[in-house]
Order: sequence, then structure tokens, then C-alpha cells
Amino acid sequence: MRHRQRGEGQRGNGGRRFVAVLPWLLIVGGVFYDLGTPDTFTAAPLFTAAPLIAAPFFSMLYTLATGVAACAAVTGMHVYSERLQGIPAVTESLTVFTVSVLALFINRIVRRSGERLASARVVAEAAQRAVLPTPDERIDGLQIAARYEAAEQDAFIGGDLYAAQKTPYGVRLIVGDVQGKGLGVVGTVALVLGAFREAAEQEDSLAGVAQRLERALAREGAWESGFGAVEGFTTAVLAEIPRDGDRIRIVNRGHPPPLLLGADGALVVLDPPERALPLGIGLGAWPDRTSETPYPPGGTLLLYTDGLSEARDAHGVMYDPRRRLGGRAFSGPEELLDAVVADVRRHTGGAATDDMALLAVTRGEGRRPPRRGMAPVPP
Repeated sequence: MRHRQRGEGQRGNGGRRFVAVLPWLLIVGGVFYDLGTPDTFTAAPLFTAAPLIAAPFFSMLYTLATGVAACAAVTGMHVYSERLQGIPAVTESLTVFTVSVLALFINRIVRRSGERLASARVVAEAAQRAVLPTPDERIDGLQIAARYEAAEQDAFIGGDLYAAQKTPYGVRLIVGDVQGKGLGVVGTVALVLGAFREAAEQEDSLAGVAQRLERALAREGAWESGFGAVEGFTTAVLAEIPRDGDRIRIVNRGHPPPLLLGADGALVVLDPPERALPLGIGLGAWPDRTSETPYPPGGTLLLYTDGLSEARDAHGVMYDPRRRLGGRAFSGPEELLDAVVADVRRHTGGAATDDMALLAVTRGEGRRPPRRGMAPVPP
């Protein structure tokens, strides 16, 4: 779900190449240091550093090669200076040999830890895909794209969520943000998404869907501890695009307002008619109000979490999506999300502090396709 920028990859490869040659630079530097200084000076620290640098980054064979080279270099310098039998020479040779052996043990430990970490990443990514599957690119004539950008590199599971689903009432969407930390957040994400998918099929209004989510969180909130425990509360925005596709209905539960971007670059902020409490606050039934706005052909609806609107630059200035996106036209939802993610990275300098979930839906220029099994209406 996360995409590394080309510049970041090139810098990473350059850094790895430098680390790869650094042990050999230290060994060669140590040889020249020994040749150019009196016998009272020693290059043993340079020789011992070589295998220690190789151990955490490269294979055991590479670490062994640097250790052997370091031992050979320190022994060769003692032979060259004709002080092989002296106590300092024996001590230095033994030190380099001991550190080289220690580097092999370090390499083995790091390799095992790396294998466990890689396994954990695979499990985490699989869990992320199971809990938060990527929506279909097209649903009932709408183009859809989603993106999950984790603040921490190689982190997959978080509290942000999204879903898009075709229902008898049109395409229904949700983007939300579970407040809290730990595995309990994942349980709450799964709970909210499961309740949404069921309610979206059965409830004839968005307000009804929101109330179903409220009841689901209240029911599960009785759990006191464990993986399934509900964490904090959940901000969420629900959207519905009826089958005719010419309007958007919104129910907002304490979430950042969606944006509607026109094909001509016009931008409309879909603020709720009144502020509402997030889901799961536990203050009883909340009278949800549904707002409705026209959905022009070629328009794109953008739903997002506060990881976007609260992304800060080095001076603490928050990212303003309405100012940064207004006046810009995008050919589709994927292009919009690519531009947003790249723009946020530039704004934060790659130092985001919160996860970011994005869901973009673009209405085609023409008419929505008819239901399967129904003949198209003649013009």
C-alpha cells in the first residue's frame, strides 16, 4: 500500500553500497596507518571495527570474509614490523580474532531476528488485507481508488479504515478513524467494517447505517479487555451515491469533511449541516442528519482521515487539502491519490506522524450503466 519514491530508493541503495565497502576501507586504512606510524601506535581498532560493521547488514559469508581479512591484516603488519612475538602484537591479534568471532554470532542473531521480523511483516500485511481489502476499481459505473499510508515504515495495521460497497440503494462508502492504540484498534476496525457491510445492505438510509454502527460499538463496548476490546471512539463519514449518480448523500460523525473536486478544478467542502459526536461515545442515540449535494459528471469525491488534514511541515503548519487541491484537475481517482500522497510527503518532508487513509470516487462523464439483466433505455 505504501509506495517508496524513486529518490528515496536511490539514496537507500547508495547508502548500502557505502556500508558494503566501509569494512574494506577500514582494513586498508588500518594497513596504511600501521605503515605510516611508529610501532607504539596501533590500527587494531580499525581492524576490529570492520567485521562488526559487516555483521548486522550483510551475510555470514561476507562477515566471515571481513573477519579473515582483518585478522590477516593485523598479523601481516606484525610480521612486516618483526614484532610478531611481542605481547602487544599477540594481544592485538587475539583481540581482532575474538571480535571477528563475536561478529559472526552477532550476524547469526541479526539474521534470525530479521527472519522473524519478515515473518511478522507478512502476517501483518495479510491481516491488513483481510481486515481492510482494497475496493474494486469500478463499482456500478464509478471509478474508485483507495490508499493507506502508514506513518511508520513497514507498519501495516492501524486505526484508519475505509470501504466501498454496492448496495440496493446505490454505492455506499465509509472512511473512519478509530482512536486508540494497540491490537484493540484492529479489533474495532474489523467490527466497524463488518457492521457497515451488513447495515449498508439492509438499512434504507445512511442515518440507519450510522445507528447500526453505533449499536454495534455499544454492544461490543461491554468487553473489558482482550484483542476484541473496543478502543476509544470512532470518527467516521458515511456517503451514498444513488444509482442515478447525480447526487451524494453524507452523514458525518465528527470526521474531517469530504471534498468534491469538479472536472474543471472547482472544489467544494462538504461540511455537515451541524456538528455530530463520533461513534461509540456512549451518550445514547444521536439524531443523524443527512446532507445532500449534486454530483457533477467527471467530479471526484475525496474522503480522508485526519492524517491528511493534520500533516505538519517543519514549522508546524498543517496541510490544507482545500487550498492545495483547489483549481487542479485530475483524470481519475488514482491520479488524485498519487498527487495527494506526493504532495503530503513534500509538505512533511517524509516525516508524517499519523496514518492516512484516502478514498476517492470519480463519476463518469456519461450515464451510469443499467442494472444487469435490464435493457438499456433508448435515447
